Amino acid sequence: MNVTVKSFATFREVMDRQLTLDIPEGSTIRTLLAELNGRYNGLNELMFATMDTLKDFVNILKNGRNIHFLAGLDTPLDDGDLVALFPPVAGG
Repeated sequence: MNVTVKSFATFREVMDRQLTLDIPEGSTIRTLLAELNGRYNGLNELMFATMDTLKDFVNILKNGRNIHFLAGLDTPLDDGDLVALFPPVAGG
């Protein structure tokens, strides 16, 4: 199945702005992120506090819905999904 991934802000410094990946049926956000971390050096350090914990304020949206309100990293993916990756944003 194909999933499109869009990255924003500092994530764009280590990965493509947008890409489409062919991933196995039954994949989750967790398996997608493992694939991305294998492809892009430095992404893991920007995204994860520990192996299974996203850094505070990292937002991942599946088709516009924050995975925090779905099943978190275990949110299932479907063919044609759009996953958006937003790093923590600082400002003032």
